[in-house]
Amino acid sequence: MRRSRRRGGLLKRVTRLMVRGALVVVGVWLAGILLFSFLPVPFSAVMADRQISAWLKGEFSYVAHSDWVAMNEIAPEMVLAVIAAEDQKFPQHWGFDLDAIGKALEHNERNTQRIRGASTLSQQMVKNLFLWDGRSWVRKGLEAGITTGVELIWSKRRILTVYLNIAEFGPGIFGVEAAARHYFNKSASRLTASESALLAAVLPNPIRFRVNAPSGYVIQRQQWILRQMRQIGGEAFLRANHLR
Repeated sequence: MRRSRRRGGLLKRVTRLMVRGALVVVGVWLAGILLFSFLPVPFSAVMADRQISAWLKGEFSYVAHSDWVAMNEIAPEMVLAVIAAEDQKFPQHWGFDLDAIGKALEHNERNTQRIRGASTLSQQMVKNLFLWDGRSWVRKGLEAGITTGVELIWSKRRILTVYLNIAEFGPGIFGVEAAARHYFNKSASRLTASESALLAAVLPNPIRFRVNAPSGYVIQRQQWILRQMRQIGGEAFLRANHLR
């Protein structure tokens, strides 16, 4: 009897601690959604993960950094490039592209070797800012919940601004301003269409794909992005959707 009571009491205490811990985490996320709706983002979860991983490996020269810039300090070509490359329905959806999700599920059922994703820019931003890499259902569920909150509170312009400031463009290089200065020795406001498309071309895997040593695949993707930028309407597309 005493053992069962002790076990029951211990289980209750552990349960209470887990519930309190979960509430604290949810509170931090809610606070982040509210604060970062207008404040610059000092660092993201992915940046923290990369930095800690480097330190654990003894790579003390590694510094994950980004230089925050406002939307009006980013070339419109760069904004257009990430939309053309990653999420052309970005202005219309509420965080989720249901058509893309359906097609990805059908593809992944037929082909388990090459998994296709269907994350929108909103989901990618949420994952980078608040969560971690991986394909677990737990992470996807959290991503969906936080994305819904972000879409309710933030404007599309704000989502893009944060995304462009925390996106990873290479080892230790986060944000379009840091990427522009590292790869092209200029500010993000002066990026050309070709440079913007090249940066956007490595976003699916900025560790494997290199801006400063683009593979044939990256160059083909850059050219495809440039065509898509023209086809969706160029800068007129941004103005029509209040993204500039």
